[in-house]
Amino acid sequence: MKFNELKINVEVCELLKRQGIIDATPVQEKVIPTARTGRDLIIQAKTGTGKTLAFLLPTFERIKKIPVTQALIIAPTRELATQISKVAAQIAKILELETILICGGQDVEREKNKLRHSPQIIIGTPGRLLDHLRRGTIKLSNANKIVIDEADELLKLGFIEDVELLLRETASDRQLILCSATMPLRIRQLAADFMSKPQEIFIEPKTVTLENINQVIVKVKPEKKFNRLVEILTAENPYLAIIFCATKETASKLALELATQKFSVDELHGDLTQQQRNFVMKKFREASIQFLVATDIAARGLDVEGITHVISYDVPRDVETYIHRIGRTGRAGQAGTAIMLVTNDEVERLRRIESGIKKSIAVRKSARK
Repeated sequence: MKFNELKINVEVCELLKRQGIIDATPVQEKVIPTARTGRDLIIQAKTGTGKTLAFLLPTFERIKKIPVTQALIIAPTRELATQISKVAAQIAKILELETILICGGQDVEREKNKLRHSPQIIIGTPGRLLDHLRRGTIKLSNANKIVIDEADELLKLGFIEDVELLLRETASDRQLILCSATMPLRIRQLAADFMSKPQEIFIEPKTVTLENINQVIVKVKPEKKFNRLVEILTAENPYLAIIFCATKETASKLALELATQKFSVDELHGDLTQQQRNFVMKKFREASIQFLVATDIAARGLDVEGITHVISYDVPRDVETYIHRIGRTGRAGQAGTAIMLVTNDEVERLRRIESGIKKSIAVRKSARK
């Protein structure tokens, strides 16, 4: 189904068309008509299914052009909030609405000045939103269109209680849209406490989304891991590549070691300030650096054109994380390569991933293709 068939604003359809977005994804087809009714919604869908537009488009349709905050979108990380904000700002400009991004790493005084004008849509992370709430610089009493994105990540990061405090400040007649890849008991409890007879929309994860990605594993001994990575990077010579690590300590150490080997590399993890993250991402988007060494949390919501390779230096903790990682490549019909370094201690984790994607990943004997 095309967006114009979903009766999306003509100018918004043109904006999406210019970006190569014409056909709605399954989650958009199901969510948009239901969200328009004002009913509470639980959307269970993985990363990359198009849920951002699914909740943004119907939310924007119901915003009035008056200087009152009417919508609140909560995301677990700065990166995801920024990603949502960029999409929202483009739509808002067409509809003559105002949005604001509220998250750590930004100038608080500048945020306060923007908030004085009561933007219709606020997008932010729980910590900074609560900070403004306690300062009295943000008013949510008229916000009756609420979206909680990646609720399970909010839970993992320990933000659920903060989200509950924010929800209690919003309008009593609110519509709440809750998006989550998984639905642990604590998220179910949140839904029960703050939602009224929500409709649940479940989008079955499709393994076909991985068909453009050549997935391989390289078995290594722990002491040979770095040398094998260097061999792979030299042999593959990607246009752009992300190298995922389990911890920020590993990411920082690995980036330094690669730099000493004359690789064009930088790091992205939770110890960087927002200004530093923005600078690193600018370099990566502009291909000023070839390799980005990142942790999973820091790379959440990362969407960069031209990533040809994703390399898991450490085997991810679960299948969802694996899919999120390799989904950074092979986008828009382009081919991509996902390489995972596996030590003997990580074999069991690998087996769980293969079970989750219902596929055995080929073993590469050599560093070369």
